[in-house]
Amino acid sequence: MKRALPLLLLLPLAACVSTVGHVVTAPVRVASWSVDKMTTSQKEADEKRGRRERKLDEQRAKEARKEAKRERKLAREQARQQAQQDDQR
Repeated sequence: MKRALPLLLLLPLAACVSTVGHVVTAPVRVASWSVDKMTTSQKEADEKRGRRERKLDEQRAKEARKEAKRERKLAREQARQQAQQDDQR
């Protein structure tokens, strides 16, 4: 029993050592996380540029479709007016 008592007293101390280890390394982990979030790798920059280009391409395509639709509508309207003028003559 006398030998088991020191071992039982060391058990909570082991948990404290583990906690101390986490506390001591926490600033290093926080600093590395911050640096990682603040800096952009070349791969991340390329991905971001690619997303931006795709978005611009989609926007240009949408505008082109709108313009084509407007031109078709205008052509139909002009054809209708021309047909009305031909009927009146």
